[in-house]
Amino acid sequence: MKPSIAYQRHREAIQQIVERHHAKNPRIFGSVLHGQDTEESDLDIIIDTTEETSLFDVGAIRTELTRLLGVEVDVLTPGALPDRWKMEVLSEARAV
Repeated sequence: MKPSIAYQRHREAIQQIVERHHAKNPRIFGSVLHGQDTEESDLDIIIDTTEETSLFDVGAIRTELTRLLGVEVDVLTPGALPDRWKMEVLSEARAV
């Protein structure tokens, strides 16, 4: 299944999983955002952390979303984005 299809079917659940793990503001970027995803693509999500968010939370978000959606999911924070494309990703990312 293409990640864009899984994303559209489970937007509310994505938001709930992110919030349950002490993070907020999930946004998509990459091939799904641009309508260029294939069945081999992953879903790229960026989240904002809170004071309560741990690395375990970020890992749990990734694991739960991968299971729910049936596609690979990359979960990043703004600080984890490479400088060379950080501004572009942050400016174009779209809220879940």
